[in-house]
Amino acid sequence: MYPYIRLAKEILNARRAPKLGLLDTHESTHICWPWDIDPWRELNNGRTLTLYDLGRVPLGIRTGLSATVLQNGWGMAIAGNSTRYRKRVTAFQAITMRSRCVGWDDRFLYIDQTMWRGAECTSQMLARSAFTSRNGIVPPTQVIAAMGENPASPPLPAWVADWIAADATRPWPPHP
Repeated sequence: MYPYIRLAKEILNARRAPKLGLLDTHESTHICWPWDIDPWRELNNGRTLTLYDLGRVPLGIRTGLSATVLQNGWGMAIAGNSTRYRKRVTAFQAITMRSRCVGWDDRFLYIDQTMWRGAECTSQMLARSAFTSRNGIVPPTQVIAAMGENPASPPLPAWVADWIAADATRPWPPHP
């Protein structure tokens, strides 16, 4: 089941927290509960992706992105991601999640998210998010401008640009 209660807690905390700039980092702390683990007694890889929602939603609230999207009747959807799993997270361990926007191109906003146990990174996800409307994808520059921000993206980090280029070579639809 989706962690709606945890999401509600994060939304309330984000509404009370200071505002962030669009490229600033949102940080939150989470616990790996027994219902988050898999048969190997560690944080389930699918649940990790769900927990990353608990960082992106508050980031959107604190930056004002969510309010702009709602005011304009737009939606947001994850349009792809790449995740690295490096260290185990087991039941009852606390992790610190860091979520930040690293830039955008003509179609997507790119978000870098990491989970940390102390000074050790346990996982990292790069997500691309699309803004949607009844007419299709809304260019991120239009969304950023509606926020009252400079619509020009900072240069994307090389590893993000390389991921975009590599993903563009992947066939769609996939071969049967």
